[in-house]
Amino acid sequence: MKPARGIFVTGTDTGVGKTVVAAGLAAALIQSGHDVGVMKPVATGGVRRREGLMSEDAEFLAHVADAPEPMRVISPVVLAEPLAPTVAARRAGVTIDLDAIRAAFDEIAAAHQLVIVEGIGGLLVPITEGYRVADLAAEFDLPLVVVARPGLGTINHTLLTVEVARSRGLDLLGIIINGLDADAAGVAEETNPAELAHEADLPILTVVPHDAETDPSEPYLGPAVVEACMAVDFRRLLRL
Repeated sequence: MKPARGIFVTGTDTGVGKTVVAAGLAAALIQSGHDVGVMKPVATGGVRRREGLMSEDAEFLAHVADAPEPMRVISPVVLAEPLAPTVAARRAGVTIDLDAIRAAFDEIAAAHQLVIVEGIGGLLVPITEGYRVADLAAEFDLPLVVVARPGLGTINHTLLTVEVARSRGLDLLGIIINGLDADAAGVAEETNPAELAHEADLPILTVVPHDAETDPSEPYLGPAVVEACMAVDFRRLLRL
């Protein structure tokens, strides 16, 4: 696998907003003048298009980044049922091709200065038997950004994710808190960023607000998300 520079976006759970954050990071880097490729290696809950099963998350990333690669490269494994990849593949009677994922990553990495990769679920989600998202991140050799929720419960979920990453020797850039609704925020939302930074010994890279304008089904990325992601110090983190 070819060496690459970029970010692997993981999350504390499914539905935490990895796609929005990955798209926001890609948009911020592109607006800063960098050549960015995007990838969603494995997706479930695919939708039927004329070209076959497609990942709406991958389509959103591709749209935001204006990616030139075909969707079969940006998202080489797409399964129909919204389940863990091993379960969705087993029920579909197919085998997930890790070599196809590796080849797609190499193609994107060779064509761009930086690659933003969005994982599926969390780090311990199984892709094939005995091979998890954390193993894929290790193979890609990209540093991790952990996407976390703002509210109650996020400290436990985030620290579990950080502990798994460190136990596997993965490089962590920091945490992005996603989906903060300032109007509804309580004490937990107000105190969690500082507590997470202290307990995880990691920086809070940015806090992304809930943005009603962002709509992956359109697809449209609201300016508030991009503005929040522009606050990330990419020059220092990625040594640009």
